[in-house]
Amino acid sequence: MRYYIAIVHQDGDSAFGLTFPDLPGCFAAADDWNSIPAAAADALDLWFEDQPDVEPSSLDALRKRPDVAKAVAAGAVLLPVPYIPADTAVQRVNITMERGLLRAIDETAKERGMNRSSFLASAARRELVRADTAGLR
Repeated sequence: MRYYIAIVHQDGDSAFGLTFPDLPGCFAAADDWNSIPAAAADALDLWFEDQPDVEPSSLDALRKRPDVAKAVAAGAVLLPVPYIPADTAVQRVNITMERGLLRAIDETAKERGMNRSSFLASAARRELVRADTAGLR
């Protein structure tokens, strides 16, 4: 998993704006602070759909950039955003879990029109992103 640094800024009571210094043209907006991780993940997914792979800069390197320093001096914050590249190749795995939990997963997946595998993958992706940004709230 790679981390791209977002510059998060807000003018007055407006939505939060996000830009990614390493990814020209990649931006997002979020109505509130808790919506930032999802908006950032969506922006990264969209950007990488038709752009080449870009190695993220280190936090120290970004802090030394004049445009980033200027944004931070104006009140913006730097936010590391985890990015899990899309890889459509599937791999079969064997996992073990409580039978009651598995029943609950299967019932919920069915209610949402999903299968067990897609539900578990979606839940894992959300948890990975949430866990990496939880300390930033």
